[in-house]
Amino acid sequence: MSSIGAGARRHPPRRVLVVGSGAREHALAWRLARDPDAPEVLAAPGNEGMEDVARRLPIGELEFDRLASACREERVDLVVVGPELPLAAGLADELGAAGVPVFGPGREAARLESSKWFAKEIMRAAGVPTGAAEAFTALEPARRALGRFGPPWVVKADGLAAGKGVRVTDQAEEAEAFLAECLEGGRFGAGGRRVLLEEFLAGEEASVMAVCDGARFVLLPAARDHKRARDGDRGPNTGGMGAYAPSESVGPELEERVAREIVAPVLSVLRERGTPFRGTLYCGLMLTGEGPRVMEFNVRFGDPETEVVMPLVEGALAPFLGGAAAGALDPGLIRRGAGAAVGVALADEGYPESPHGGGWIAGLDELAREEHLVVFHAGTRRAAEGWQVVGGRAACVVARGETRTEARARVYAALAGLGGSGWRMRRDIAAAFGAGPARTGAGGGAAPRRSDDGGA
Repeated sequence: MSSIGAGARRHPPRRVLVVGSGAREHALAWRLARDPDAPEVLAAPGNEGMEDVARRLPIGELEFDRLASACREERVDLVVVGPELPLAAGLADELGAAGVPVFGPGREAARLESSKWFAKEIMRAAGVPTGAAEAFTALEPARRALGRFGPPWVVKADGLAAGKGVRVTDQAEEAEAFLAECLEGGRFGAGGRRVLLEEFLAGEEASVMAVCDGARFVLLPAARDHKRARDGDRGPNTGGMGAYAPSESVGPELEERVAREIVAPVLSVLRERGTPFRGTLYCGLMLTGEGPRVMEFNVRFGDPETEVVMPLVEGALAPFLGGAAAGALDPGLIRRGAGAAVGVALADEGYPESPHGGGWIAGLDELAREEHLVVFHAGTRRAAEGWQVVGGRAACVVARGETRTEARARVYAALAGLGGSGWRMRRDIAAAFGAGPARTGAGGGAAPRRSDDGGA
């Protein structure tokens, strides 16, 4: 593991609460439950598919008072926050004030994700390489600025938008329409009241997650996410249709460059501002000919990257995260396992534009019992015929192998045996086109496509 510094060993947490309800949280709970010290894992609210590894608490991720009370009543030693919304709303601050150890940044540091413009300001202060950008709160000035940025154009809603607040296009009409949807149509609410026009970057995407204690950090295996809805990297952006790890494009030399030029300077600036970052700093990178450039920061474990990274992390994860939460990271507590992992998302057939529910998937329980396979649930509910699809992304099926090729073959062979209706998947996750340099657009997905090139 790439790291800077080291901390002291601490007593391992005996009871860990994972906040959230998606496949990412299922993956975290699954991995925490496999720790050598076998901590009891709780989930709030969790989902039905993760009940084999976690005891669920019927508390929503934004019910801060109830979460704090539950932590006291359950004698929780560590809270691991999965989603971005509670972090942006200040859950880590609230629980910290109640004396509960939390792995996740406070509200101010979480602005790295809740405001893309704030992230750009921090990157400028830290000297982090990223694309040029301008921010706008009114439609006409934004329209006039299009000529300075494209084609192709990268348009981003400033705030949280569930992974759908980015439009990359070579069509001026589409860029203008997206600007209007954000600034005047209220598509993303408060998250779209400010938009960014960004420089288009060409290269290959990579996701690098750093577990941080405010000063020190450890890089987890790099991953590659597939955000576009359709095969061939076509269609609109989604929350992620699959991923693989490790990314062969991020070797030790590049990891050290990411650590030195991106993670360390950002942590330094936030620490100097009095808002130290303790949690997972997700670096969404474009690997350009001039080196890595930051497209975005997230302030939590990525989804679906977590689903393919967690199976590759060995050692004692709970005390590792607990040490980071306490400002005493111990890099020696975890290590990277051999091989590779490939995960494929199973989604409602109308996702992301118009998920309509009513679908069901047969055979997931059988897959979960197979060697080298694991199923992480998200938007599912048990039903007589199998698992009912109740969310945009229902589950993520992950396979491990000695190589990415082997892991990919295993996962698609397993998926071929699933039945049901009303769901779909991409059939090219971790395919050869994702291994080498490809022209991709800042903000996720592939090169800009014309509006008739994909979609539902």
